Amino acid sequence: MLEFLVPADQRRSSDELTDKLDLSVGAVTAKRSAFWIMLVLSAVIAISGVIGDSTATVIGAMIVAPLSIPILGVALGVVTGRAALVGRSLILVLAGIVVVVALGFVFAQLLPNPVNVLSNAQVVGRTSPKLTDLTAALATGLVAAVAITRRDVGDVLPGVAIAISLVPPLGVVGVCLGSHAPSLALGAFVLFASNVLAMIITATTVLLIAGYAETPSTRRGRAYLVLGAALVLVAVPMVLNSLSTLWAGQIADAAREWLRDEPGAQVTDVTLQHDVATVSVLGPEQLPPVSELQRVVDELVPWDPRVVVVHTVGGRVQQ
Repeated sequence: MLEFLVPADQRRSSDELTDKLDLSVGAVTAKRSAFWIMLVLSAVIAISGVIGDSTATVIGAMIVAPLSIPILGVALGVVTGRAALVGRSLILVLAGIVVVVALGFVFAQLLPNPVNVLSNAQVVGRTSPKLTDLTAALATGLVAAVAITRRDVGDVLPGVAIAISLVPPLGVVGVCLGSHAPSLALGAFVLFASNVLAMIITATTVLLIAGYAETPSTRRGRAYLVLGAALVLVAVPMVLNSLSTLWAGQIADAAREWLRDEPGAQVTDVTLQHDVATVSVLGPEQLPPVSELQRVVDELVPWDPRVVVVHTVGGRVQQ
């Protein structure tokens, strides 16, 4: 298993990993200046892409991905039992979070109409993370860990950076906070936190299997428990979001059945947030009683959300 995962002739030594992931050894000044320059530039690119709703620009910010270095440094510190490395790496991650969120907040103050930004695809796609985002992050973190331990697969790291998405969610956190949307900011931070934890956990697992743990450590066991508990904590809202999406689809089907006998009536959108299910309908002036739809929704969703129908009178124009 070890030879298949990390062949001996391609395995990086512990000193090589330390040199790559610990910014406090070797060329310290050069490493730190590169980290902060790349982080700030990555943040500016990401936030600009978020505000401009440009996927290509956001991807450009992902490729830079300087935050992955201290995150992987945390994993190396956990496995090797070096608390100092864990502490230094966590401080860099926390400082990076503050810098990126602050930049997003400042950019948001310059927006003429922040509501438009909050509804664009770059923000919406990062403020309601689902369980599939966590599973993707775990798989991506596994690739990152293998790439960092093997000399022959380093070329995949740019792809890993795109998939794991570290700086853009933080940029969204700052933009949402600056636009007075704290609930959206929290959703984006959950996505970031899940990506970070997934990368640390999978990297820790690979480094253990690859034999980088030199001696048994009780402290390391406690670190595993903390990481596992934190992963469960961020997974809870992601599971709830996934269930909300599932229930929203079921409510949409129920709404279509509710409108079945109304010629031209269409369900254009359904959202389920907390205790309100909003059903957007395009159709004739008279609709069936909302109480009928409410009864069906009460049967579908355990906490009986209140149904709100947003009714637009009219129909689609055929070209």
